[in-house]
Amino acid sequence: MSRIGKQPIAVPQGVQVEIKGNEVTVKGPKGELKRTVHPDMTVAFKDNSIIVSRPSDRKDHKALHGLTRTLLSNMVNGVTKGYERTLEIMGVGYRAQKAGDKITLQVGFSHPVEITPPPGITLALDGQTKIKVSGIDKEALGQFTADLRAIYPPDSYKGKGIKYADEKLRLKPGKAGKATTATKK
Repeated sequence: MSRIGKQPIAVPQGVQVEIKGNEVTVKGPKGELKRTVHPDMTVAFKDNSIIVSRPSDRKDHKALHGLTRTLLSNMVNGVTKGYERTLEIMGVGYRAQKAGDKITLQVGFSHPVEITPPPGITLALDGQTKIKVSGIDKEALGQFTADLRAIYPPDSYKGKGIKYADEKLRLKPGKAGKATTATKK
């Protein structure tokens, strides 16, 4: 069996799990998440834990087993604790401003860039250069932060751009000037 897939997912107090065929719904204090699992995977709720099982030892079933278990575990963690990512804006004059639920970025373009978060994701500013993105759906949160970073990815020569707070940026030395020497004829 898959080492990850065979582990049961503990469901804490205050979280309700509803399984109807291939659709799993998890409700908790922070919200509600739904996911349709692959039809080959079997999901059961026993003794306050979710158990995922697979029909055979085929390679694709083994891969789906661990994936399904991890996705369901992320749903349970999302509705209880939630997820948060922090982005930093690097560069002179680069900043973010919040107006309502929208954020306006000034990152070196000729125009400001307005960003509206999708439903279920909240944006908060910590100063003018840190953006905190939080939500209950780990997949949607990761995609949104990747889209935010893609507006102006960090430049490896100048160090400007939008980067994750825990991302280590290695600056390249750049183009070294050619040493001109007089050649003898």
